[in-house]
Amino acid sequence: MSHSFPDLPYAYDALEPYIDAKTMEVHYSKHHRTYYDKFITAVSGSELEHQSLTEIFANISQHSPAVRNNGGGYYNHILYWNCMSQDGGGEPTGELGEAIKSTFGDFETFQDQFAQAAINTFGSGFAWLVVEEGQLKIISTSNQDNPWMDTVASNGEPILALDVWEHAYYISYQNRRPDYINAWWNVVNWNAVSENYAQALANQA
Repeated sequence: MSHSFPDLPYAYDALEPYIDAKTMEVHYSKHHRTYYDKFITAVSGSELEHQSLTEIFANISQHSPAVRNNGGGYYNHILYWNCMSQDGGGEPTGELGEAIKSTFGDFETFQDQFAQAAINTFGSGFAWLVVEEGQLKIISTSNQDNPWMDTVASNGEPILALDVWEHAYYISYQNRRPDYINAWWNVVNWNAVSENYAQALANQA
């Protein structure tokens, strides 16, 4: 299969005031684009060129650091962008809302546990909500690793991603990662996350 660089699903300033336009521009057009370009270079001319990202990640321990780091950066940002919207925020409803309440007790407890996973990720990384064997679970990964990778102690399918690399928030929040996380809740696209949840359940059925 061919790998392409997707358009950002909204304008750079769409998520303001929570995530500023300059951060979005640099993050998408520089950081994300570089991960994609380096990933394409790393897989060019190999059998990986025709494999899906999830197929590559399933055996990532057998591949080079360039494939792992840049392939992760390419995929992780796609999920991160798609889980945000200028019409985001609030609480999830429907099956996902019920699953969060049954798993974590209530939405506020889920928010707190997810935020703590993000805050406590040392250095750079991501916090994730995954579906593992039909159940919701919060995990975090370092650098550009993700739950699909065989190097990560989870076989869950990611449905929500939060980037906690400093380049995701430093212009507006400097080293105040908790402030960035608190703001991020206002742009979470729960409709998209709910679609991801339904797809993950179907994949694991």
